Amino acid sequence: MMEDRKPTVIELDLMKIAKVNFWMTVGLAILFLLLNSVIHQRFNFEITFWNFTIFIVSYFLLIIIHEVFHLIGFMLFGKVQFKQLDYGINFNLGVAYATTSKPLPNHAMKKALMLPFWVTGVVPALVGFVVNNQLIVLLGAFLIAGAIGDIYMYKELLKFPNNDLVKDDPKLPKLYVYELG
Repeated sequence: MMEDRKPTVIELDLMKIAKVNFWMTVGLAILFLLLNSVIHQRFNFEITFWNFTIFIVSYFLLIIIHEVFHLIGFMLFGKVQFKQLDYGINFNLGVAYATTSKPLPNHAMKKALMLPFWVTGVVPALVGFVVNNQLIVLLGAFLIAGAIGDIYMYKELLKFPNNDLVKDDPKLPKLYVYELG
């Protein structure tokens, strides 16, 4: 049935997303550092070798965790079986990816897209604000900005009814929406 229909394609313009990501990362980093300073009534930012190393390692681990949470979202919201999942790094595009071979209802795909944004971006930022840790605040800012592709796809999926089927492209940052009518 689904294969008989022509899908609407939602595709990321990676150059545009990269530019937005860069400026959003810079803007959120500055905003979050200033906000944390206002909340705690002092500014204390120190870059050391160990802080920098911890930040880089944590950042890459959170990117991996971000993709794992997409997989969890596919299983939790879309009832996808483990064998229908794929995960890896597309070195040609320079992106990590998590995908499923099973089409999901739009409402499930939207939740699966946004789950990592909340878990790896918003939660660390909030924790950083609460414990007054600039490194964690910055990690939150970087991961929130890093979810811009997911946010863009979520925004595009809002145009479709919740029960339309969404198929994730296994190789490219692209979604196929099959309108059920």
